[in-house]
Amino acid sequence: MYFISDRLFQSVVPSPWGPRQPEPYFDKTRKIYAVALRKGLRFPFLPDDELAAVSRVDTAKEKKPKLVEVVIESEGIQQRLYEVPLAAGAYGSLAMNDKYLYYGERPALYQGKTALMALEIKNKDVAPKTVLEDIAGWELSRDGKKVLARKAGDLYVFDASGAAPADPAKVKVDLKNWMLTVNPRDEFRQMFLESWRLERDYFYDPGLHGVDYRAALERHLPLVDRITDRDELSDLLSNLVGELSALHIYVYGGDVRRSQDQIGLGSLGARFVRDERAGGDRIEHIFRSEPDYPDLASPLARPGLEIAEGDIILAVNGTPVLSVDSPELLLRNQVGQQVLLRLKRAAGGETYEAIVRPMSVGDEDNLRYAEWEYTRRLRVEDAGKGEIGYVHLRAMGGGNYAEWAKNFYPVYDRKGLIVDVRHNNGGNIDSWILEKLLRKAWFYWQGRVGKPTWNMQYAFRGHMVVLCDERTASDGEAFAEGFRRLGLGKVIGVRTWGGEIWLSGSNFLVDRGIATAAETGVFGPAGEWLIEGRGVEPDIVVDNLPHAAFNGEDAQLDAAVRHLQELIRAKPVEPPKAPPYPKKAMKY
Repeated sequence: MYFISDRLFQSVVPSPWGPRQPEPYFDKTRKIYAVALRKGLRFPFLPDDELAAVSRVDTAKEKKPKLVEVVIESEGIQQRLYEVPLAAGAYGSLAMNDKYLYYGERPALYQGKTALMALEIKNKDVAPKTVLEDIAGWELSRDGKKVLARKAGDLYVFDASGAAPADPAKVKVDLKNWMLTVNPRDEFRQMFLESWRLERDYFYDPGLHGVDYRAALERHLPLVDRITDRDELSDLLSNLVGELSALHIYVYGGDVRRSQDQIGLGSLGARFVRDERAGGDRIEHIFRSEPDYPDLASPLARPGLEIAEGDIILAVNGTPVLSVDSPELLLRNQVGQQVLLRLKRAAGGETYEAIVRPMSVGDEDNLRYAEWEYTRRLRVEDAGKGEIGYVHLRAMGGGNYAEWAKNFYPVYDRKGLIVDVRHNNGGNIDSWILEKLLRKAWFYWQGRVGKPTWNMQYAFRGHMVVLCDERTASDGEAFAEGFRRLGLGKVIGVRTWGGEIWLSGSNFLVDRGIATAAETGVFGPAGEWLIEGRGVEPDIVVDNLPHAAFNGEDAQLDAAVRHLQELIRAKPVEPPKAPPYPKKAMKY
């Protein structure tokens, strides 16, 4: 019996020294193994020797029964483990026939494209062969004679001979003449019943929060016959699954009708005010972003341009902006394209031209958020007089760890730290961040010059707070609650969203839509369910009033700075000074 095992652990990072606290990283940890289910079976990859003929059980001469009978001799099975002579890799999805092992391989764990590989079962010149590159999935037929592979949306069927198909075009399954007849009402009904069943079977509480879920089905089921499209099915599903009163239940996706008309809306990353006397639209504000990343800047703020706030945009690609209601109307389908602007300077009235490349409205939305983040950090730098660091986490997904790495390590030695999880959309990396904050300095290094550093590396020694608000959700809430329960500091802001029953999002329907099930409840050591339906209650309640926030105020951030400054004054966190150097001169 062949299997893949994740058991080779050799870190590609050699030590904890270096920028951003490098940690062990294990790549290519998997190898292929085999276990002999019966005594006396010779591993087919073993080279021949003078005893092979004696020790090998020749199964080829055995009379094969019509039905395969699997005999497992459990005694001593641990000692009948063999390693296939293949280097460790990022392997997956193993299958075999009588001549070949088939498996998927990627260049690194969690990265790169999958290739279908084949390894001939023999004991000489053992080397894997690439059968098909960049596949999305594959299967070996039950009789082991054919391979079905999916690549770039197409299906391929070819002989399981261990070789790549000579001409992939000839083995591609021709689907262009396939026709499927679907009765939408029957499909809607099937998906509705399936969603009900999957919620019943996946929901974390077998008692379904005390809801008579069968009765809920019977109330909603007659309405299925009145559904006319997928959007209406989603509405009805929302009403059904919403009766369970759990915040991690979402309804989305599926075969929803889409318009074929797609207009790419462009943006210049700025706010404008109509100024007819000046002959165009005045640039009221150019959205700012982190200067270290010029590729994220507004199209009007790219390096080499001298466009300033207050300047007037007169024309876009030769069309006067006063001829339309808004300059954005002249940027339709211009995202990423060269656009010629004619402008007039606010100072002096000089007319000039500039070439810009508009961004999408999605990128502009990201830029607006980036400006909020950047200005929060500048506000902390100014009010905290360089003694307080600031890190904002938009969400808690794997990609958001980059936000932590970019913003924490430059300020790890500050006297105070604000971790801002307001508007945080959740994810699952709370433990990554919390473990970094739990590090404690316990001894110090002092070189001949410079300030002391400490072990554990990059441990934060100062005072910390977390900021949260009503839009802090899911794993952002778990992080805030964990920060407080682990004694790292106070939580400041307002009560959070209140969704903490976690989910996998794996219960998809036939059209790839889903009504997610809240699958894993969260409780504390004292035996109480945490956060769900209530949220995280801050230690210090501070609300951002709408009108003040619109005018640029941030009472929550200001309160965090003041709180840290009080702690820094009351409990200073200066690093200790090195003791006098020892005297070790020999006396003669």
